[in-house]
Amino acid sequence: MPLRLVQVNFKARDDAALGRFWADALGWGVSSEGPGVTNVEPPDFTWPDPAAVCVDVVAVPDPETVRYRVHLDLATTSAAHQAEWVARLKELGATPADVGQGDVPWTVLADPEGNVFCVLEPREVYRDTGPIAAVVVDCTDPRAMARFWGEATDWRVHEVADDRAVLRSAAGVGPYLEFLRRSGPPAVWNRIHLDVMPYPGDDQAAEVARLEALGATGVDLGQGDVSWRVLADPEGNEFCVLRSG
Repeated sequence: MPLRLVQVNFKARDDAALGRFWADALGWGVSSEGPGVTNVEPPDFTWPDPAAVCVDVVAVPDPETVRYRVHLDLATTSAAHQAEWVARLKELGATPADVGQGDVPWTVLADPEGNVFCVLEPREVYRDTGPIAAVVVDCTDPRAMARFWGEATDWRVHEVADDRAVLRSAAGVGPYLEFLRRSGPPAVWNRIHLDVMPYPGDDQAAEVARLEALGATGVDLGQGDVSWRVLADPEGNEFCVLRSG
């Protein structure tokens, strides 16, 4: 059975501080499953639920990377909302970021650890996503990414073109998963990756084997003996397959 996309995982120097930034930014709460891990979820939310892709912040010794392949787009409801949110994010510690975007209607910022994200101008398509409009992944072949992730997860493909592919939960709720064509070398190590989980009763090992048949490969990041499995999609983007819960 296809997997659930349950959260976006941030590597951080200080998980508590970065988790608090994102909780304040999104209007969500924080919890922790143990030292070095901060979970950011909507209030009164029972995880996992397709209504939200949560944020999991994990402390690592060296979270540096040379190029960002994954980022969040935040949704706004009006020009005033966008301006107010950008101002509040700066007060929380975000800083303007120049990624070569030029004159665009959205605002590009970086969180306190340098992770780039966008505060979008109001767009009708994102009116019901919640604060996170989309998880955006840079790639070289959006069509291939749509095929892989559309079969890997229970998310439906909404749009496929040479430059962009868009998926969303089959339930029609929560943010979108978007693959955008980008040129240039890939990241050496992603700070941000996706976590997926089998449905209750489905076997993690069987799902890993299915993903490998679809084109995923195993990855050794020095994770040791852990409950999750680290894989990379056909373009080398790492992701984790959690145990069913």
